[in-house]
Amino acid sequence: MSKLMKPEGYRSMLDLKQTELGIKRVKDFFLSSLSTELRLRRVTAPLFVLRGLGINDDLNGVERAVSFPIKDMNEATAEVVHSLAKWKRVTLADYKVETGFGIVTDMNAIRADEELDNIHSLYVDQWDWERVIRPEDRNIRFLKCIVNKIYSAILRTEFFICETFPALTHFLPEEIHFIHSEELLQMYPDCTPKEREDLICQKYGAVFIMGIGGKLSDGTEHDLRAPDYDDWSTPNEDGYYGLNGDLLVWYPLLQRSIELSSMGIRVDAEAMNRQLDLQGKGERRQLYFHRRLLEGSLPPSIGGGIGQSRLCMILLHKAHVGETQSSIWPDAMRKECRENGIALI
Repeated sequence: MSKLMKPEGYRSMLDLKQTELGIKRVKDFFLSSLSTELRLRRVTAPLFVLRGLGINDDLNGVERAVSFPIKDMNEATAEVVHSLAKWKRVTLADYKVETGFGIVTDMNAIRADEELDNIHSLYVDQWDWERVIRPEDRNIRFLKCIVNKIYSAILRTEFFICETFPALTHFLPEEIHFIHSEELLQMYPDCTPKEREDLICQKYGAVFIMGIGGKLSDGTEHDLRAPDYDDWSTPNEDGYYGLNGDLLVWYPLLQRSIELSSMGIRVDAEAMNRQLDLQGKGERRQLYFHRRLLEGSLPPSIGGGIGQSRLCMILLHKAHVGETQSSIWPDAMRKECRENGIALI
């Protein structure tokens, strides 16, 4: 069965040349705005890392990394990164980045296990950022402050793009709504997590759902998270667990919610030990990244990733992420897209 969503009567408001110009304008303007808001410096990032160091992310804990042997290193195995959450924290320490400042980089990845549809691709491109914080900043108030700064950069970019291309119109709300995943469960107890996301985003337009990864009152998780980067198990002052979350917006063209960012305050040694035990992955304590965190050589931080092609997709009013990035799609999907006015790059 096709996973393609086909908006009735869809035609892109921008031709191919305008689209390529729009992609560049979105990326340049948003990166400048984000860097200014969060005081981030650009750094160069790896496309792949060595297996066995604990630096590559596990995301939900089940995705397979694309890997290959290195001929000139005795066939040592390299893995294409899933994201750079752990690498960034090591880089903050190695670059001796000051408290209140951070880094940002272009992250490119291949996720071979992705189920392909309008917003999911084998190719992932995002702005990965990380910022050094004080130990006392590990609280929900600080998390919300950073989320508001990121959303402000998104709003400014939307205004800029609509001014650049008058055919495009604003649709994002002025403010973002915060809710914990447990509150969301109580609001919609008979719905799946994805259905809850759609309902809350349709109601508010832009939402940050907190506490992603920990067990909810019904014994399930809103979504899975690896145990060793985001802190999803520390109690916060609102009486819930978790210092992380996902930023989603309601996208009228597809009549669904779209996640633009996953982010959070990172684990300290106590939270990582607890989460490793909860997921039965205590053996990771012997890996390079985990040893550095446990010995105290990594700074407290907050960080996340923001999808580049997805942000371009919604701000340029596209129906498919393949209209704002070049990737591989099934032949049947390409055919359906052509028949429905969706011009994949």
